[in-house]
Formats: sequence, structure tokens, C-alpha cells
Amino acid sequence: MFPTPGGRRRSPAPGRRRAAAAVLTAALLAPLAACGTGSGGTASGEPSGARLTVLAASSLTDVFETAGDAYEKSHPGTEIAFSFAGSQELAAQVRQGAPADALVTADSRTMDGLAGETGSPVVIAKNRLVIATGKGNPHKIGSLEDLAATGLRVVLAAPGVPVGRYSRQLLRAEHVEVRPVSEEPNVRAVLSKVEMGEADAGIVYRTDAAVAADRVDAVDIPDSRNAVASYPAATLKSSEHADAAEAFVTWLTGPEARKILRDAGFQQP
Repeated sequence: MFPTPGGRRRSPAPGRRRAAAAVLTAALLAPLAACGTGSGGTASGEPSGARLTVLAASSLTDVFETAGDAYEKSHPGTEIAFSFAGSQELAAQVRQGAPADALVTADSRTMDGLAGETGSPVVIAKNRLVIATGKGNPHKIGSLEDLAATGLRVVLAAPGVPVGRYSRQLLRAEHVEVRPVSEEPNVRAVLSKVEMGEADAGIVYRTDAAVAADRVDAVDIPDSRNAVASYPAATLKSSEHADAAEAFVTWLTGPEARKILRDAGFQQP
């Protein structure tokens, strides 16, 4: 079984079936892997008729919903099913043989650790970190140093999660000691804790805080003290739709996808 906490079902579009799931299991994914690429193609000669499963970092949840819609519109016959989770969880699924076609992580280290399982990765976007606080920033947090305040409830992603590793890198560089009240499996779980008032602050990606701007405030971290998160994408060698998977990864590097990512607040690679 291949659980993917943080996965999301995309709303069905008229006349089309979409197969993303909140919790992916081998039984659920097997039908996706069994679907072959159709004999037709797009006007540009790219493969069509495939149903692709893309494993993607949690911080890409909203922007990839938009990107998937755009890709399906311009590539009739191809359907994209996303499964979102922390990059380390996605890597574990790949190692366990989860039937999927492409992978996008929130750091190069995780992708590099799967070199034997993927094609050549390409960075499609970058991101930076911010401090998420409750709406109105009631504790008047203004910097990383403020996270060490006595009694402040800070939540971080677990050390094995890219955003958790980046967060600790920043805190160590500033000699700030933080004892998180919880360590979460992905960035969206960190954001959720702050949104629900279960934490006073958490370190998340800038784009995640932007998605929840009506529920949290974002305290910027100066670029000189910040970390840059890279998002590499690659096909999986186990994919049964190699040509279609390669076409999708290539599209992610093109102008249409880059505009979608830029509009969502991601930086260009």
C-alpha cells in the first residue's frame, strides 16, 4: 500500500474522469498504471490518450490543480491525477514501487536520492520561506529571533521534510533555539496548525502563506537570511507511459507552466 497523506481529489470536469485520490493504495493505483497510451497524438505530435499519475510536493497543491487543468485543455485525451504529500513520503512511495509516472519534489536532495528511479530532473521553480502567524500577528512576531520567545507555540515540519530542513538551517544560522510544539509531515500541516490556532507561528513557504492570506499573516524573512527551495521534476523509469510523462515534465519547463507558477508566487528557476 502507498498512503499519501495530503493527497487531494480534483473535481471532476464534464465528460472527463480524474483519478487523484486522498489516500492512494496499490489497489487504487493499479488501474491507473494499467491504462496504456492511446495511439493518437496532439497536433504537435506529442503523445495523448494517457492517464498520468504525478507525485508532487504538498506545497504545489493549489498551483498544480491549475496547471493540470491547463495541461489537459491543451493536450486532449491526457488526464493528470496528482497525489500530494511531503517529499520524503513521495520518495518512500517511489522506492516501494508505487505505480506513478512523474515526480516533483520540494528539494534537489530528495530527488537526487532517487537517481536510479528517475529520468534526468529539471528544476521548474523556486520558493522562499516566511513565518506564518495568526491573522493580525497577535504576538507581534517580526523576525526569526522572536520565535524563541518564552511561551510562544511554534510548529515546524519534521527534520526529514524539505521545509523542515530549510527551517532548521535558518534557525541555526541565526543561533535561534526553538522547541516546536509539534513536527509535521508536510508544509500544509504546519500551515493548518497556525490557521486553526493550535500554534502561534510556523515556518512555511511563501506560496503556502499566500494561499491562506485571509487566515494567516506572513512575516517576511530577508533574502540574505533566507533559504531557496528548488522544485525538480522528473519522469519515473517505472512509468508505463514514458512518452506522455516526458511530455508533461517538458511542459512544466515551458512558458505556459512558468506563468502559472509565477502567478502563484513561485520564483523562476
